[in-house]
Amino acid sequence: MNTATLDAAPPANPVPLKQDAAVIGLVGLAHGTSHFSHLLLAPLFPIFMRDFGLSYSDVGLLMSIFFIISGSGQAMAGFVVDRIGARPVLFAAISCFLLASLAGSIATGYSGLVLVAVLAGLGNAPFHPADFTILNQRVSAPRLGYAFSAHGLTGNLGWALAPAFLVGITALADWRTAYRCAALLYIAVLALLFWQREKLRTEVYVRHADAPKGSDLAFMKLPVVWWCFAFFFLSTMTLAVVQSFAPSILKQLYGVGVEAATLTVSAYMLCGALGMFVGGFVAATSKHSDRVVAMAMTAGAALLALCATGWLGGTGTMVVLAATGFAVGIGGPSRDMMIKKATPKGATGRVYGTVYSGLDVGFAVSPMVFGAFMDRGWYAVTLGGAALVLLLSVYAAIGVGRRTVAR
Repeated sequence: MNTATLDAAPPANPVPLKQDAAVIGLVGLAHGTSHFSHLLLAPLFPIFMRDFGLSYSDVGLLMSIFFIISGSGQAMAGFVVDRIGARPVLFAAISCFLLASLAGSIATGYSGLVLVAVLAGLGNAPFHPADFTILNQRVSAPRLGYAFSAHGLTGNLGWALAPAFLVGITALADWRTAYRCAALLYIAVLALLFWQREKLRTEVYVRHADAPKGSDLAFMKLPVVWWCFAFFFLSTMTLAVVQSFAPSILKQLYGVGVEAATLTVSAYMLCGALGMFVGGFVAATSKHSDRVVAMAMTAGAALLALCATGWLGGTGTMVVLAATGFAVGIGGPSRDMMIKKATPKGATGRVYGTVYSGLDVGFAVSPMVFGAFMDRGWYAVTLGGAALVLLLSVYAAIGVGRRTVAR
């Protein structure tokens, strides 16, 4: 190769870092907001059970309502994102969260909490197809691994913030004030995203007039898509146990106070965020995303099983439970790379919408199954069951890897 050829070679990454970083930051903020909204209800379950006379099954059903609506809407939202773009869908989603918080601030009973779950579920539905469409279109390919890491990290930070935010303000004032403050938070995020809206613009999918009938659904015939769905379904069932029932399990088994138990969930999410950060470097350099995911989930399942034994006591269980978040978090960015490899060109919104609806189905099913365990006083069995389900997700991740290579 001569000198002229070398001089003519394009730079490894011609897109300025500042441009990619701005998009990643805005999408990350939006994603953190959606994860915050997952926990608009769960951290306050003990208070709602006390004030409204509810059972574990009652409050578990609230999360099921949220995720049934989110999951069924997420698959459809992928088509909407591909047709009209991600930006307007994202703004509508955050507006739903704002309405959910306002509804929570005036709730007077179980029906009011159901309304919160419905509105928040509608808002959550479009987030993954919208987020990943923006990232895949607006972030340069060499930085996608880091973008997925930041995306997962901010999601975990949203999960970590919600319990501390809602329980903390409730302790200082009351839970209605906490919901009013959450509404102000959504207004601030929506205003910032609208101000920077040009950075969130995406190209729309144009369906050609001569395209064969049903071509929009062709991706659903790919087995790898359903293996991805299965992975999200199984791994999320475990996460739902931690978010919805870990504080109650710690209280019942070890007498841990509500505040300390709730902060353990925040610690789990913060450790998960740290794991996501580390996992971003792993995802950017590894060619075998499925293997990284499988190892991370296996480690998380082992730690969760250790928590279920009761050998560690209250403090030890809280520490190891937080460490479980780090183990699972490492696999997060590689998980998203694994899905990207399985996605046909031009179907980002639809595939991510379908695959990530497995997350919502897992969140919907898990509280009903494990809520029944909790009502029977099977607290350790609940943790053990969560570990077993997480281990099953390893098989699904391996299945995705095999079929991605086959394609």
